[in-house]
Amino acid sequence: MIVAASTNCFPDLPFDDAIEKIADLEYSSVELAIHENGPHFRPSEVVSNFEQAVLRCNSIRRLNLTGLSLQFNAEGEEYFDQFSRCCALAKAVKVVTLTVPSGEHGTPFNEEVEKFKRLAQIADRHGIRVGMRSQYGHLSGDVDTVSVICGHVKVLALRLDPSQYVYKTDRPGNYEKLLSYVHNVYLRDSNKEHLQVRVGQGIIDFGKLVTQLSQINYNRALVVELTPQPDVDHHGEMRKLRLLLESLLE
Repeated sequence: MIVAASTNCFPDLPFDDAIEKIADLEYSSVELAIHENGPHFRPSEVVSNFEQAVLRCNSIRRLNLTGLSLQFNAEGEEYFDQFSRCCALAKAVKVVTLTVPSGEHGTPFNEEVEKFKRLAQIADRHGIRVGMRSQYGHLSGDVDTVSVICGHVKVLALRLDPSQYVYKTDRPGNYEKLLSYVHNVYLRDSNKEHLQVRVGQGIIDFGKLVTQLSQINYNRALVVELTPQPDVDHHGEMRKLRLLLESLLE
């Protein structure tokens, strides 16, 4: 396992500065957030200037690139066209992991299954593995729903975010049965009331999670995704979680 940081950790910095900051905090690896509403890098830009997108991904020479997180505003065929182009980008920069969100609560289940089947087919043509991200308020925020969707779409992976099964619930979801689907992990500390709290003040059992992942021979990224909060030393929190995770991997 390797410890990485998401560019989402620095939404207020330009892309190049965010990369430099992650490197300065002694992370060796990074995941790029390509989000249409994000501050750094958008799927529509990948489509409009593919060569520039490749250059941007290849510009992070101080860090290893572990994956791409995708969020789209496009709908219908444009959604799948943008996803296909992002798959081509991933192949060009030698990334095999793409993360996409699931539909929000209320999205018809069969529609969601068909969407992920098509995404998986597109990804497979590029030699890419697509994963559904755990997310509160979405279909993937329910453990049982994730299990059923992954059961229907055999090559679909899960981008596990344990916080999403803790936040705003009296009974945290038992995501242990999902571990066999896990192909990427996002981490922060959380509790029932807050999706993100200071490291050590929440209820995420990082040691137990690392042990569970080791038992299934997980050897990919643990992606730190901490967003800046008022009156919190963001850089200190980034260092603290990196050091904690690295100590658990020793």
